[in-house]
Amino acid sequence: MFTTYVLYSSKVQKKYTGHTNDLDRRIKEHNLGLLGISTKNKGPWILIYSEQFNTRSEAILREKELKTGKGREFIKNQTGL
Repeated sequence: MFTTYVLYSSKVQKKYTGHTNDLDRRIKEHNLGLLGISTKNKGPWILIYSEQFNTRSEAILREKELKTGKGREFIKNQTGL
């Protein structure tokens, strides 16, 4: 299974969208600052939305959709953030 996810940091009031095959590990990596400048030192990151898919390609496609204007609006409507 693959997961497309959206994290939120109240510290910088930003959202981060990604995909993974191990959501718990990935969130820990984001919070430890192990995954680059997009999330490093900007946490703590909390999970605000996720969807599961059978294939990586489906998860990547949904990640790309959530990064569009319509996708950002969808997340805002779902989470209030």
